[in-house]
Amino acid sequence: MALTHVNAVVVGAGAGGGVVAKELSEAGLSVVVIERGGWVSFETYGQDELINQRTTALGNAYGPDERNPRVAEDGGRWITVSPNDYRYGNNAACVGSGTVSYGALAWRYMERDFRMRTTYGAPEGSTLEDWPISYGDLEPYYEKAEWEIGVSGDMSTNPFTPPRRRPYPMPPFPLNREGLILDAAANRLGFHPFPIPMLRNSVPYGGRGACIHNRNCIGYACPNNAKNGTQNTVIPKALATGNCELRTHSIVSEVVVDDRGLARGVRYFDASDRAQYQTADLVVLSGGAIETARLLLNSKSRLFPSGAGNTHDWVGRNLQGHAYSGATGQFDEEVYDDVGPGASVAICDFSHGNAGLRGGSVICNQFFHPPYAFSGEHAPGEPRWGKAHKDYQRRYFKRTVAVHGSVQEMPVFDLRVQVDPRVRDYWGIPVARLSGHRHPHDVEVGRFIAGKADQWLKEAGAVRTWTSIPEMVSASRGGQHQAGTCRMGADPRTSVTNRSGQVHDIDNLFIADGSLHVNNGGFNPALTIMALGFWVGSGIVEGWKAGKFR
Repeated sequence: MALTHVNAVVVGAGAGGGVVAKELSEAGLSVVVIERGGWVSFETYGQDELINQRTTALGNAYGPDERNPRVAEDGGRWITVSPNDYRYGNNAACVGSGTVSYGALAWRYMERDFRMRTTYGAPEGSTLEDWPISYGDLEPYYEKAEWEIGVSGDMSTNPFTPPRRRPYPMPPFPLNREGLILDAAANRLGFHPFPIPMLRNSVPYGGRGACIHNRNCIGYACPNNAKNGTQNTVIPKALATGNCELRTHSIVSEVVVDDRGLARGVRYFDASDRAQYQTADLVVLSGGAIETARLLLNSKSRLFPSGAGNTHDWVGRNLQGHAYSGATGQFDEEVYDDVGPGASVAICDFSHGNAGLRGGSVICNQFFHPPYAFSGEHAPGEPRWGKAHKDYQRRYFKRTVAVHGSVQEMPVFDLRVQVDPRVRDYWGIPVARLSGHRHPHDVEVGRFIAGKADQWLKEAGAVRTWTSIPEMVSASRGGQHQAGTCRMGADPRTSVTNRSGQVHDIDNLFIADGSLHVNNGGFNPALTIMALGFWVGSGIVEGWKAGKFR
């Protein structure tokens, strides 16, 4: 029996999709959200280090499972990889997606992040470009995300922060012992430290309690629901309208595009693996940069034989994440005090304005290192096995501090998502194939940021330090910071959507996730994805009220 026609189908219940679903359903549209995973909670997996989103040694607590392989380029050959392989570029597959298990750092991109080409020029071999929207355009939607989803913070000591009209709704988290040591050192160096803004409750907010400072935070669901994601904020609001239905454990295989160039709905497999066809007046894709690109490329039709929206071969191009760089230091005294969430203090002194470099990065102290993960992060030359290894663990587990930056990657045309011609998933859908390599400039900026991190740790009293920078030979897989594969732009020949997230040539098909990003900023992208969700959602509602998409 045919499913009931709806006004909008939203594919993916993550940072962008959850927001769009709320905006549309509150405006009175009938909405179906299709999510490949299910509802998860802290009780489902607890604090099992070996299955969380940071190590995934025994699988993925928040999905996807082994039915969802990918193909990755590795050393000039194609290999099939599972979701717990680092080459997979995994993002969580559940209601809320990565916002269930993320570190919840809540950054606004800077004004210059939206004008990178104008500010710096594009290096040879990069497709670096300006966004078609400015920070000023997105600022009200950053504010909306901060207040509707919930952010704690204080930027009063950060002179580099972009302008804002309204403060954060919650006060910042106090610095832990590690944060206090680093804060003092940064001030001695003339840096400008400040508490990291967080998408978590520092005080009761939104009908939920305050954070209990559990150190096992990043990579885990929150034990008292104080970490704010779409699963406990906007999605419940969408469902409460009565206009929104959420279908979980459902795999979308195709956006159906008719001979007039309009999206008519989506084909998908439901929780019982039955093929379904949901028709709609409009479709919004929010599956993340890899899966959104894969879905478009698998959506072939007479007008779009290379995939929906792919007339000019830009779908799947410019895959980005962050070229993480930093330093680790060992201290004579214990600096770990078991107070979560762990990440506590940051500086933006080197986000821009670095001589000879394009952009830079925020630099933050790292979250807690669980014992298993810490065992793989010993200082160079230290034993990784036996009694000497155990002695090292005992001595330095509470005496080690990591500081790093999320260096934005230069977009590269051939760092991309395709669909593999041979490998298919459990449902028979061609899987994503990832290939390409980062731009050399990422390594240059990474080396610079690592040097500043090393300087900061030494000033803080570290008696031994070592740095880490991204390797040129390894392709970016994005992970939970994946972005860029369906960039927005004014020119259909060099972008996939317009400034409103509307796919060029398909008026009723929209995108609302990190794939819209023209560049990925030098910050965690979650808050920007949420802001774009409000931006795209408000544009759809405005068009709907004007009689469009019907």
